[in-house]
Amino acid sequence: MTESIMSKAATMEIPINSNGDTGTLPEDDGLEQAAKMQWSLNEKVGSSRGGRDLQQVMVSGPNLNETSIVSGGYGGAAEGIIPTSSVKGSNMHHSSSSSSLTPDEMSRGVAVEKLETVKKWGLNTYKCTKQMLSERFGRASRTVDLELEAQIEVLRDTKRKYENVLRLARALTNHFYNMVQTQHALGDTFADLSQKSPELRDEFGYNAETQKLLCKNGETLLGAVNFFVSSINTLVNKTMEDTLMTIKMFESARLEFDAYRSDLEELSLGPRDAVAMARIDDAQQEYQVQKDKYERLRSDVIIKLKFLEENKVTCSRNCLFGDEITQNTSDLFLCSQPELSL
Repeated sequence: MTESIMSKAATMEIPINSNGDTGTLPEDDGLEQAAKMQWSLNEKVGSSRGGRDLQQVMVSGPNLNETSIVSGGYGGAAEGIIPTSSVKGSNMHHSSSSSSLTPDEMSRGVAVEKLETVKKWGLNTYKCTKQMLSERFGRASRTVDLELEAQIEVLRDTKRKYENVLRLARALTNHFYNMVQTQHALGDTFADLSQKSPELRDEFGYNAETQKLLCKNGETLLGAVNFFVSSINTLVNKTMEDTLMTIKMFESARLEFDAYRSDLEELSLGPRDAVAMARIDDAQQEYQVQKDKYERLRSDVIIKLKFLEENKVTCSRNCLFGDEITQNTSDLFLCSQPELSL
């Protein structure tokens, strides 16, 4: 009886007006009595196991992984229920398939990229080699900048002269260092002999002092020569070499520029169909790229040549022998004037 009454209560419809508010329910004495009877039964039965059921619910709780998304509202069909786990799995599968590539596809992409790089390098090398041979045999023209090429030739000649100065200065340093060491040893020997030879004490002592003075002035001159060698070495092997490296890049850019210019001129003299016009457009773009590179490196060479000339004057002025070194050198040779008594 209780079950029939509760089923009747469960199937009661709740009217809702147009504003969404529930309407007033008519009084139903049977429903009220059934509710009271159910409440009394629940109090009797639930008093013994209510604590255990509540504790079990609190401990176990709902399984969130098995919750469902219901489409269609309350009382919808079973087909509208979609498990959350299936939605999560499908999203993960879709994202992984769209973001990751297979190893074969990745290796194929790398191979294609390398092939394109090698192809571009080979085509550029072929054009530059063809242009270089054509210039050597007089069958192709080259871009000439007379003023800049004259400055580059002067720089190369200056570098050769400074390299010769550097070689001689290093040789002087080695020989003079050996001479100063010999003078130092000779002064110590004269001082020792002046102590062991009473009859020649004054003569040996005088020569020992002379050699020590020569050694002292020699060390000063040796320090000046070492500074000169270090400055010239920096100027030749760093500053000039850096400028010459830029000049080499400029000459390579000039060769590439002339190669693409000749290629564009040959295509311009040919037919003017659709395929030829497409090739001419590509050649025009490549020609413009090489021209910009050539102009940029030309500007860099002009600026570096100007700075190099200023640096060369400053370095030479600071490292060449001045009045102090000249005076020390004269003292070095004046100290050798006294006659030895041996």
